[in-house]
Amino acid sequence: MSARAARSLFSTAIAGLSVLALVGCTSNTPEAEKNAPATQAVAKGKNDEPGKKVRIGFSAPAADHGWMGAITKATQAEAKKYSDIELIVAEGTNDVNLQISQVETFINQKVDAIVLLPFDGAALTPVATKAMEAGITVVNVDREFDSPFAARTTILGDNYGMGVSAGTYVCQQLKGKTDAVVAEIAGIDSLPLTQDRSKGFKEALADCGLKVSNRVAAKFTVESGEEAAANLLQAAPKIDAIWNHDDDQGVGVMAAIKNSGRKEFFVVGGAGSANVMRDIKSGNSLLRATVIYPSTQGADGVRLARLLVQKKALGDLVEVEVPRTIQLFAPVVSKDNVDQYLPTAFES
Repeated sequence: MSARAARSLFSTAIAGLSVLALVGCTSNTPEAEKNAPATQAVAKGKNDEPGKKVRIGFSAPAADHGWMGAITKATQAEAKKYSDIELIVAEGTNDVNLQISQVETFINQKVDAIVLLPFDGAALTPVATKAMEAGITVVNVDREFDSPFAARTTILGDNYGMGVSAGTYVCQQLKGKTDAVVAEIAGIDSLPLTQDRSKGFKEALADCGLKVSNRVAAKFTVESGEEAAANLLQAAPKIDAIWNHDDDQGVGVMAAIKNSGRKEFFVVGGAGSANVMRDIKSGNSLLRATVIYPSTQGADGVRLARLLVQKKALGDLVEVEVPRTIQLFAPVVSKDNVDQYLPTAFES
């Protein structure tokens, strides 16, 4: 499938799913409405009205990255908006065995739901399945489990879509410049998410006759970003555009660019940090755009868990059940729309 076709498909799908306003039917439907068509009942409900108390356990990796820290912060803030949610937050950890133990504790506490962003999806699959078998609703966030039986619903970002969005933006900016030199600073190459981002970027560029001329990989850290960017700048005497996969490592990338004194290219970021958006808004930086990888996934997971336990639906869908999988969109943030996205951006 070409990137153009992929863009068309995921744009159509997101139109129905990215809203996540979560307004649907409640269980307190009057008797007269119970006899009405299901679509009418869904349309008349209000999901934000208090309902059955929902105890939710939340576990995620350690906040050793701006994006990951924002995941937990946004999740806690979202839970506080609802008087019928009790959120139990486990300490963030990159120890797989400790995270398994945290889920075991949630099972023993007989929580109603678990929102789980696993450090390792495969390793957490058995204990998540155990929770489901115990009658606990599991919402899988960001890193997928190996089994469909391990979660009721999975909410994901769109790594391939990030690459497509970044590549499409670069194509638009370099329109007609068929000899343009496009560079890419990836994250950890062994990770599927990095591979997906690079694939989407490559395919989007191909649609406008461009290619990745120079590519280096970093490790999602400031230090690795600076080192990778310095190597790239030494190897490529001419560059027209750079896509950096991650705004946290981008702090180092921009430091290397500043030290080089070069200004002949523009930079597109990835993930959507607040500091990058502020630079974009200022108009005084080589950073011209960034591509969102939502840090609201845990918050959305909490809202979905609440709906599932209270047996509510997504009000913007005709379907009366919460979907099995929801994939969030990867929009491009530029100076034209930065004010829309800055309030939910994470700090690097």
